Amino acid sequence: MNAMVSKSYNAREAEQQHLLQVYGQYDFEPVAAEGVHITCRDGRTLLDFYGGHAVASLGYAHPDVLETLNKQAEQLFFQSNAVALEVRATAARKLAAFAPEGLQRIFFVNSGAEANENAFRIALKKTGRNKILAVEHSFHGRTAAAGAVTWGAHDKWYGFPRTPFDVDFIPRDDAQAAHAMVDSDTAAVVIELVQGVAGAYDLAPDFVDAIVSACKQHGALLIVDEVQTGVGRTGYAFAADLYDLQPDILTTAKALGAGFPVGALMLTGDAAGCLGNGDLGTTFGGGPLASALISTVLDVIERDNLLENVQKISSRLQAECLTGPVNKISGKGLLLGLHCEGGAKAARDALLDKDILVGTSGDPDVIRLLPPLILNDEHVDELVAALAAT
Repeated sequence: MNAMVSKSYNAREAEQQHLLQVYGQYDFEPVAAEGVHITCRDGRTLLDFYGGHAVASLGYAHPDVLETLNKQAEQLFFQSNAVALEVRATAARKLAAFAPEGLQRIFFVNSGAEANENAFRIALKKTGRNKILAVEHSFHGRTAAAGAVTWGAHDKWYGFPRTPFDVDFIPRDDAQAAHAMVDSDTAAVVIELVQGVAGAYDLAPDFVDAIVSACKQHGALLIVDEVQTGVGRTGYAFAADLYDLQPDILTTAKALGAGFPVGALMLTGDAAGCLGNGDLGTTFGGGPLASALISTVLDVIERDNLLENVQKISSRLQAECLTGPVNKISGKGLLLGLHCEGGAKAARDALLDKDILVGTSGDPDVIRLLPPLILNDEHVDELVAALAAT
């Protein structure tokens, strides 16, 4: 650990002086990180199986990321969308090539919630309708429109007096309900193919097929929220590839910038056809730093065969983590839910005592794994051994 770091400083006490206390926080303070390891103020080194809520796609201090950030900052730190930029055009071209077939129109934003807000705006504008359906247990963000289609938000934290459009929730994996609820008043259905916050719950293929069929029948748009599942996390470029479907709009963020704030919408030409000058906007979305990092993340994933690595490591995790408190594993790729006897918090704390960081979820029994895509066999061995000893 850096000798200049004071072990006596208490960041939680310092934050409490001015920052709103709205987050539950772990009882450790990161002061440095490299690869898949976090160094804490007290000198501990943690193996990170949580990746900052699925953000640290390439781990920490990745040399390509650092080189890109420094080079782009020196060359052009910021310009808005009032001017065209080569670095932005390059990022859009690479993302369109990486995206599922047909999603060739790109709009860059700053976060997953902002991506979803704009996706809903486009669906409402294109269809002229006023209802959006989501799936029970979904999480799409905390802003006005994204929060409106987040399961349970209205009872817990939504805060707005009304939603900006009509909302209803399809029971999870109920194909019959999907066909019954999608109708001529539906502008769009938004789904997470693997529900992250809900505990890495992968939707049944026949349920997804029913939603796709109903949307086509009634002219509703299909929006796939890949804020957590996108950019290689499932072992495919996007989970839509895993489920072999083509949405009208796909949203992503988190892993796309490897830790830098960024989000994106990918649209079919038809979905984008309703938009003109001034219909969407953002100050920072698609800025030079974000754009350069998007290109680097996609380049590294391809160069280092990280999709294959995710599939290999995921297979090992699913085969070997059924030990200790774990009695079931859900999810895809490196978005996995470990279902634990005795509850997720007890298992999480026991693993943290062994210097392994995992997350919990909306399901009180499910630990969530969202590690960097660079995870290797040695790290799997450490987790399996720790679970077996828990």
